[in-house]
Parts: sequence; structure tokens; C-alpha cells
Amino acid sequence: MKKFEVPDFYRSKLIGAIKNQRKEIDPKKRDFSPTIVDFGPIQIHLARHFGFCYGVENAIEISYKAIEENPGKNIYLLSQMIHNPTVNEDLLARGLKFIMDTQGNQLIEWDKIKSDDVVITPAFGTTIEIQKLLEKKDIKLETYDTTCPFVTRVWKKAESIARKDYSIIIHGKHNHEETKATFSHSNQNSPSIIIKNLDEAKLLVDFIEEKRPEAEFYSTFEGKYSKGFDLKKDLEKIGVVNQTTMLASETEEISNFLKEFIIKKRGNDNYKDFFADTRDTLCYATNENQKATYGLLEVPADLAIVVGGYNSSNTYHLVELCEKVLPTFFIKSEEEIISKEKIRHFNYEDKKTSVTEGFLPNKEKLKVILTSGASCPDSVVDRVLQKLLSYFDNKISAEEALANISQP
Repeated sequence: MKKFEVPDFYRSKLIGAIKNQRKEIDPKKRDFSPTIVDFGPIQIHLARHFGFCYGVENAIEISYKAIEENPGKNIYLLSQMIHNPTVNEDLLARGLKFIMDTQGNQLIEWDKIKSDDVVITPAFGTTIEIQKLLEKKDIKLETYDTTCPFVTRVWKKAESIARKDYSIIIHGKHNHEETKATFSHSNQNSPSIIIKNLDEAKLLVDFIEEKRPEAEFYSTFEGKYSKGFDLKKDLEKIGVVNQTTMLASETEEISNFLKEFIIKKRGNDNYKDFFADTRDTLCYATNENQKATYGLLEVPADLAIVVGGYNSSNTYHLVELCEKVLPTFFIKSEEEIISKEKIRHFNYEDKKTSVTEGFLPNKEKLKVILTSGASCPDSVVDRVLQKLLSYFDNKISAEEALANISQP
């Protein structure tokens, strides 16, 4: 895999050494059990796979290259380059400006953007409408396009099944930048609709079977279907693609449910004429992070700390998996660990932070799961680890711990 030029301050010698050890033992990542780093009174269970993925490193390299190559110019990002505050704050400090926020609200009006300005496309990609708008301004988006190749793969998959007259069902969060971009690209070629979970897939089937009134469909899914969408004819032939950072198990569940519905309706011999086999369109990093989290949870631990941006979808799904098994704290950096007794953490569902006291159990040997999302720098994970270690006086050194890292 290509090596990217990412600023050293995003790296960590300690985390890098641990990842390299595992890579030497298991270069093809067939083993998703955690790496156990024993510091004496506290044992850290690190996920087999976490941190910057291919798409994120590619986006960071291109963004810093744009800064270096364009001194004195206005440099804009269409929105947050990735969903991580550390990275975005550093880019802002270097003079970059965001045209929109993550919800699509305009921060800089389009008429302020001129032809000699530099505009960077974020890793999530962008919509056809925004592309055309900027093309009219004679801005060459392809120069600094950081769109993740795994996102464009989803667009190509949607396009290929659209050519066979399938409508596109997108499993994603309708207000997420990537889903907006995928929806924009897919509805150029085929009727498209966004659903967020299995419940909405079941609701869709109820409408198809006329168990609910047609008018209710258009109000329930308002803003989530393409212009001119016809409930009665546009769901006859369907294929499922997804936002690349969704839970793999949930996408599979939705796809299987809709496939079974089509089989029941059309028969086992004919269902392929009405249901496209899109397979899984998640990116490799999302898959590996989720598999690594399942591996983490197979080994007993006292709590989990998941590090990443609070608007990061892929990070939240790691939190979601951990929360089902043990106390889990979603934090953006080491600063959220207030003391050995207190931690400030984020609840993704209600979008609020809260403080938990006594989050570290008083045990002779404390076992803590530690992982992060695909847009979180290793350096931030390292600082979280060091903050935890700072509360224990009789710990062994990092060098000693590294010499004795193990797997369950």
C-alpha cells in the first residue's frame, strides 16, 4: 500500500512500534485479537487495527501539499476535510477556511470564491451540484481532490447497477457529507432513496406492500428520495449501497432483509432480476476497525475508551459495539480525562457531553480497552495512553512493556 507524507506530529513512536510488531507477525491481518500492553497496575488492550486509514492519509497529504504549493492564495475546504478536531484545527491555523460546516450550512458565500482561489474537496467527496457550481467559476477541483477511493467505488457501483435499471437504496445518515455526495451521484442515473437502519427498510417494505398510505411515504422520507421518485414503480428493482462508515453487520442485515422480501415476492428463480447483488461497499478500514473491535471484546476488560471526533460516524460505530459489552467512554483527546476520578465524554445520540466520576475501577490489575476511529491521529491515542499511565506510580516503562507485549 502507498506510503503517504503525513506530518510527524500526527505520528507516535510508541503506537507505531506496537503496530509494526503486529504487522511483522501478521502482515495480512488475519488475526483480529487485541495487542495487550502490560504496564503492571494497568493493562492496555489495543485494537489490532485503528487510526488513520488510506483515505485519511491521502486527504492529509493533499491538503498540506495545497498549503505548501499556494503561498499567499485563498485556500478553501468545501467542509471539514475529515471528522477529527485535531486535524481540522491545525489546517485552520495554517490559514485554510471551510466553505460549509458538517451540516451543509454556508460559512462563506459562493460569490466570495474566485477563479484563482484553491478549493479542496474533502475525503467524503462532494455533490454534482457543487462540482458544477465551482466549474462555472473556472475552479479546477481535480487539482486537490481528496475524495476517498472507497467512496468513489460506491459511486461506480451505484452507476453500474443503475445502468441495469435498478433503483438505488443508500444505507446511510442523510445529513452526512458522504451520503449527500453519494445520493447526488446516484440520482443522476437512477431513482434513489436514503434509509438509516433496518427499521426504515421494514417501513419501506410496508409502503411497497401498501400496508401504509402512499402519501405517508413522501412525508416520512421527505428530503431522502430523488426528484420525481415514484413509490409504485421505482422500488420494483432495487440494489443496496452504503455510506462507507456504517456498521457492516447492519448493512448486511438490511440487504438480506430486502433480498428475502424480493425472493418472497418474485420467487427464488427470478429474484436476481429484481435485486442487484452489490455486495458490501464498506471501505477496508471500516471493516477492519469493526472486526478489530469485535476481537477486543472477546477478551475480558473493565472499560473501553474510544478516541475520535464527535461527528465521526465510523468512530461512533466502534463506541456502539463496545457499549453493548462494557462501560465505554467516547472522548476526542486526553484533555477529556480530567483526573483519575473524572472523565468528560460524549453521547453521540443526544449530542451532549457529560462527566462520569469514578470511571477507573479501583482494582489491583486494571484492564482498559483503547481504540480510535479511522480519522484519529496515533499521536492523540498516545497522549490518551500517557494520561492514563500518569495516574499509576508503580508502572513499568514503555520500553519494558513493549518488550513483553502479547496477544490473548
